[in-house]
Amino acid sequence: MIVGLRAAPLLFVAALVQVTVIAGGRILGAELDLLLVTVVVIALLRGSIAGAVAGFAGGVLVDVMTLSTLGTTSLLLTLAGYWAGRYGETTGRGRPYAPPLAAFAVSLLLGLSAAALHFLLGDAVPVGAVFSPLVPTAILAALVALPVHRVCRAALGETLRLERARDVELV
Repeated sequence: MIVGLRAAPLLFVAALVQVTVIAGGRILGAELDLLLVTVVVIALLRGSIAGAVAGFAGGVLVDVMTLSTLGTTSLLLTLAGYWAGRYGETTGRGRPYAPPLAAFAVSLLLGLSAAALHFLLGDAVPVGAVFSPLVPTAILAALVALPVHRVCRAALGETLRLERARDVELV
């Protein structure tokens, strides 16, 4: 419960900045998705369930703020939060490269999933508009992931626990 109360302002500010400041802006052909990076970081810090809940809440906020089709962004961000949380639970928790790697991979997967979802909904999906900004957007998400990780870690009260790679023991 405390985690949700601490994560809610982060999600609200990220969604508000995403919709008002960042929306439609491009940096070298890439669009920054601050809400996606925030959801990925929360999922890495708190796990797959918290990531899925954060993705759903952030997606509903964005859908309501932009008056777009209700549920599309929340579905995509719920999946993104769950994927990032599972990565954090199984492999990446506490690793220094986990936030940029997860943000990069989830950003690529989210772009492809968004194109597939809009295609299934019958929306026009131009191929060039989907695939040309995909890699630059993922690189930008990876670059922004570390500062967002530090802010979220401080807001959620997490301490830095870096794990060393363990040797694999065959049984």
